[in-house]
Amino acid sequence: MDRLVYGIVWVVVTVIRALPLKVCFALGTGVGAALWAILPGYRRLARENLERAFGRERSAAALRGLTFRHFTTLGANTVCAFKMAALSDRQVRACMTFENEAGLPGALAKGRGVVFIISHIGNWELLAQLTSAAPGYKSSTIYQAIRNKGIDDLINRDRRAKGIITLDRKRGVTKALALIREGGLVGVLIDQHSGDAGIWTPFFDSLASTSPLAATLATGTGAVILPCAIYTTGFAHWNFVVGDEIDNPCSDPQALTATLNRTLEAQIRRSPADWFWVHNRWKMPHPDFLLARTKRGVYLPAGYDPMNLRPFRILIRSSNWLGDAVMSAIAVRAIKQGRPDARVTILTRDKLADFWRSVPEVDDIIAVPDGAGVFKVAWRIRNQFDVAVLFPNSSRSGLEVWLAGIRRRVGYIGEKREWMLNQIIPEPKRALRPRHHAARYLRIAEKMGAPSIPLEFPTAPCPAGPIRIGICPGAEYGGAKRWYPVRFRKMMKLVAERIDCTFVIVGVSRDLPIVRDLLQGFDGPVENLVGETSLRQLIDELRGMHTLVSNDTGTMHLAASLGVPVVALFGSTEPLMTRPLGSHHVILRHQVECSPCYQRECPMDFRCMTAITAEEVADAVCNLIANRHEMGAATAVS
Repeated sequence: MDRLVYGIVWVVVTVIRALPLKVCFALGTGVGAALWAILPGYRRLARENLERAFGRERSAAALRGLTFRHFTTLGANTVCAFKMAALSDRQVRACMTFENEAGLPGALAKGRGVVFIISHIGNWELLAQLTSAAPGYKSSTIYQAIRNKGIDDLINRDRRAKGIITLDRKRGVTKALALIREGGLVGVLIDQHSGDAGIWTPFFDSLASTSPLAATLATGTGAVILPCAIYTTGFAHWNFVVGDEIDNPCSDPQALTATLNRTLEAQIRRSPADWFWVHNRWKMPHPDFLLARTKRGVYLPAGYDPMNLRPFRILIRSSNWLGDAVMSAIAVRAIKQGRPDARVTILTRDKLADFWRSVPEVDDIIAVPDGAGVFKVAWRIRNQFDVAVLFPNSSRSGLEVWLAGIRRRVGYIGEKREWMLNQIIPEPKRALRPRHHAARYLRIAEKMGAPSIPLEFPTAPCPAGPIRIGICPGAEYGGAKRWYPVRFRKMMKLVAERIDCTFVIVGVSRDLPIVRDLLQGFDGPVENLVGETSLRQLIDELRGMHTLVSNDTGTMHLAASLGVPVVALFGSTEPLMTRPLGSHHVILRHQVECSPCYQRECPMDFRCMTAITAEEVADAVCNLIANRHEMGAATAVS
């Protein structure tokens, strides 16, 4: 197949070289227009790249017109590039004008060698003819080899015929250094996506993986850095522009690489249709599109405002249960820290929107009513996001983002939805000890390249004012999670004997029978907020509490996420998997032979929860409050 393709290319090149230059230009213009019409994928890529670069300053109609001009210009320059090798120096110069042509020999005359900054602008193959016109100096270029060896040799044979030394990018760097130190010239392309080997630095205010090769060669040798570009200025006519020398006052390749990106931007702005927009310059890495652990990292130039970065738009599909949503918030934090341009939007049910509004790493929220259908949700999120991250395992969540056309869709396989995802997170290997449920969410973030962060919520400062102790006696999952109301009442009486406090009882309306039983015979200070608070109001109430006593519930996790120390009562469930996250909580659980059973209702004698006494819970509450006051006092002194 390679031989067949090479044979076709050879015939095409031979025919082109037999044609007059202006015929080649006209032919290429027509070919470019045809390709614009028949290659919608490349047309869309060029349009998206142009929108990324100029969308803030040009209209949609202007960008569509520029996309078409790019195809016709690229077609003309590509066909003419094959013709150029057959022209004499006199014929080449007849179709050229020059700006600062003396800049190149002047830079070479300094004797420090020249790193010639080149890119895919205009008829870039003309550079072989023009840089060879520096008599007495060795000229070379570093290139990326084409997989088809026949075509690769065809292109480089033309370059070598003009006296250019061609150096393979993978093996020629040592030779390039030696040539520069001898006072020669090395041309280095700076405008290609560099994958894992690049520095992620702004290019048209979007992070792009950029090769540090040119900067490394220059800083390692002290060479002169000289940019150039070739612009299409008329019908079969071009302008060769040698730019001003770029100062290299430091030995920091990252800073110099960012400077070269800004130089390239200025060149492109001069003639946008000339640059190679059908190259995926801002390609999203796979799998680590979060950049915290990339080889060379992210570099923002000194004084650059990160707010100028075009946002990398991440949609995170929230779990539908409060506890699960809270446990995933640590993963959201890691995702937000994964790259400086990350803009995180949470797709959630209406009932959890207020929780996500309390998470500082969340930039936007899309709240969906409970009755919203899959197609309605998909339409609402269409054409807005670069990535969708799915925390639930449901097939519905996969279908929503697949129908929305979001290009990168990340998550565990879940309910037979592997065909809806294109970045599947592998399931963790079975461990000897159960993993916390939050670790499952954090694993998704880490497999996308997020930094490793602690699996915990920090403790908040102790609230000022009278002591308020929260009580959450309910549990939506079922009765097997609920400590007896009479035990709660006894515990409250014991605490009230030792601490001057007010008890605040929280829960939903279905918990009212439990609360009536709990309060029967209790005459201490108490506020009964059960069924009276929205999620937002509950969050505000929890922030003012000194501690919370709770069964294994969503409210328990919510308090922990707000930094409120919790006394958590566990029976039918496993604390290793769902304990409140943080270092200042108390977990009370007496292991019995049948726990954890994960039953909604206990089929036996409820021995796991009856083993927890009111006295030990009261001791835990008093100790937590005392420790929190001591920490607050120590913080105030320091």
